[in-house]
Amino acid sequence: MSGEVSFIEFGAADAMTARTFYGKLFGWSFEPGPGGEGYVIGGAGVPAGVHGGDPAAAPYVFFRVDDLDAATAAVERLGGTVETIGDADDEATAATFGAFRVCRDDQGSPFGLHRPPRH
Repeated sequence: MSGEVSFIEFGAADAMTARTFYGKLFGWSFEPGPGGEGYVIGGAGVPAGVHGGDPAAAPYVFFRVDDLDAATAAVERLGGTVETIGDADDEATAATFGAFRVCRDDQGSPFGLHRPPRH
Protein backbone atom coordinates (compact mmCIF):
# COMPACT_ATOMS: atom_id res chain seq x y z
CA MET A 1 0.00 0.00 0.00
CA SER A 2 1.42 3.36 -0.97
CA GLY A 3 2.10 5.77 1.90
CA GLU A 4 2.71 3.22 4.65
CA VAL A 5 5.96 3.37 6.63
CA SER A 6 8.27 0.95 4.86
CA PHE A 7 11.76 1.74 6.19
CA ILE A 8 13.44 3.70 8.98
CA GLU A 9 17.07 4.85 8.74
CA PHE A 10 19.03 6.06 11.74
CA GLY A 11 21.89 8.44 11.06
CA ALA A 12 24.75 8.70 13.53
CA ALA A 13 28.28 10.07 13.76
CA ASP A 14 29.52 6.49 14.20
CA ALA A 15 27.49 3.49 13.00
CA MET A 16 29.24 1.02 15.35
CA THR A 17 28.40 3.17 18.38
CA ALA A 18 24.78 3.41 17.24
CA ARG A 19 24.73 -0.36 16.71
CA THR A 20 25.91 -0.91 20.27
CA PHE A 21 23.41 1.59 21.73
CA TYR A 22 20.31 0.35 19.89
CA GLY A 23 21.34 -3.29 20.20
CA LYS A 24 21.57 -2.99 23.98
CA LEU A 25 18.47 -0.80 24.27
CA PHE A 26 16.11 -2.84 22.10
CA GLY A 27 17.87 -6.18 21.57
CA TRP A 28 18.08 -5.57 17.82
CA SER A 29 20.47 -7.60 15.67
CA PHE A 30 22.64 -6.11 12.92
CA GLU A 31 24.12 -7.26 9.61
CA PRO A 32 26.53 -5.34 7.39
CA GLY A 33 24.72 -2.89 5.11
CA PRO A 34 25.14 -2.26 1.40
CA GLY A 35 28.68 -1.51 0.33
CA GLY A 36 29.95 -2.53 3.78
CA GLU A 37 28.85 0.78 5.26
CA GLY A 38 26.39 0.87 8.12
CA TYR A 39 24.10 -1.93 9.17
CA VAL A 40 20.76 -3.48 8.36
CA ILE A 41 18.74 -3.82 11.58
CA GLY A 42 16.85 -6.98 12.45
CA GLY A 43 14.04 -7.10 14.99
CA ALA A 44 12.92 -3.46 14.67
CA GLY A 45 9.40 -4.38 13.54
CA VAL A 46 9.84 -2.53 10.23
CA PRO A 47 12.84 -2.78 7.88
CA ALA A 48 15.52 -0.46 9.24
CA GLY A 49 19.16 0.51 8.96
CA VAL A 50 21.82 2.69 10.53
CA HIS A 51 24.60 4.64 8.81
CA GLY A 52 27.55 6.64 10.12
CA GLY A 53 29.11 9.93 9.09
CA ASP A 54 25.92 11.83 9.88
CA PRO A 55 26.37 13.50 13.30
CA ALA A 56 23.34 15.83 13.12
CA ALA A 57 20.88 13.30 11.68
CA ALA A 58 17.54 12.39 13.13
CA PRO A 59 15.80 9.18 12.10
CA TYR A 60 14.52 9.25 8.54
CA VAL A 61 11.08 7.74 7.99
CA PHE A 62 10.60 6.36 4.48
CA PHE A 63 7.15 5.90 3.01
CA ARG A 64 6.40 3.18 0.48
CA VAL A 65 5.63 4.15 -3.10
CA ASP A 66 5.07 1.87 -6.06
CA ASP A 67 6.26 4.39 -8.66
CA LEU A 68 9.31 6.29 -7.41
CA ASP A 69 9.49 8.55 -10.46
CA ALA A 70 5.85 9.64 -10.16
CA ALA A 71 6.21 10.19 -6.39
CA THR A 72 9.36 12.32 -6.72
CA ALA A 73 7.70 14.36 -9.47
CA ALA A 74 4.72 14.95 -7.16
CA VAL A 75 7.01 16.06 -4.32
CA GLU A 76 8.64 18.64 -6.59
CA ARG A 77 5.31 19.73 -8.10
CA LEU A 78 4.00 20.35 -4.56
CA GLY A 79 7.02 22.55 -3.69
CA GLY A 80 9.23 19.97 -1.99
CA THR A 81 12.76 18.85 -2.88
CA VAL A 82 14.24 15.45 -3.67
CA GLU A 83 17.81 14.13 -3.26
CA THR A 84 19.38 10.92 -4.51
CA ILE A 85 21.20 9.00 -1.76
CA GLY A 86 24.82 8.20 -2.66
CA ASP A 87 24.90 4.83 -4.40
CA ALA A 88 21.23 4.08 -3.62
CA ASP A 89 20.58 3.44 -7.31
CA ASP A 90 23.29 0.79 -7.53
CA GLU A 91 21.63 -2.20 -9.21
CA ALA A 92 22.62 -4.74 -6.53
CA THR A 93 21.57 -2.45 -3.68
CA ALA A 94 18.22 -1.65 -5.30
CA ALA A 95 17.59 -5.36 -5.98
CA THR A 96 18.18 -6.21 -2.31
CA PHE A 97 16.87 -3.17 -0.45
CA GLY A 98 14.81 -1.21 -2.99
CA ALA A 99 15.27 2.37 -4.18
CA PHE A 100 15.31 5.37 -1.85
CA ARG A 101 15.03 9.16 -2.10
CA VAL A 102 15.43 11.67 0.72
CA CYS A 103 12.93 14.49 0.41
CA ARG A 104 11.85 17.66 2.15
CA ASP A 105 8.29 18.88 2.11
CA ASP A 106 7.35 22.42 1.11
CA GLN A 107 8.27 23.62 4.64
CA GLY A 108 11.63 21.83 4.80
CA SER A 109 10.67 18.82 6.95
CA PRO A 110 12.65 15.71 5.95
CA PHE A 111 11.11 12.38 4.96
CA GLY A 112 11.91 9.65 2.51
CA LEU A 113 10.35 7.69 -0.33
CA HIS A 114 11.05 3.97 -0.72
CA ARG A 115 10.20 1.67 -3.58
CA PRO A 116 10.68 -1.84 -2.17
CA PRO A 117 12.71 -4.34 -4.17
CA ARG A 118 10.91 -5.99 -7.05
CA HIS A 119 10.89 -9.74 -6.42
